[in-house]
Amino acid sequence: MAGSAAVRELLLVVAVAAVGLLLATVVAFAPWPVTPGGAAPSGLVDLHGPTATERPGNTAG
Repeated sequence: MAGSAAVRELLLVVAVAAVGLLLATVVAFAPWPVTPGGAAPSGLVDLHGPTATERPGNTAG
């Protein structure tokens, strides 16, 4: 039967996609390994805009 093969293939595709999403979730939320003497673990970075500087003779604006 062609219908049975199509359903089986669709279930296989959905199962592989679910396993992929599960692995991606585990990797995304797993703690980063910290090595002694290595780089610091990742963290949030503060973003600051450039400070305004006064330039003599600046006529722009």
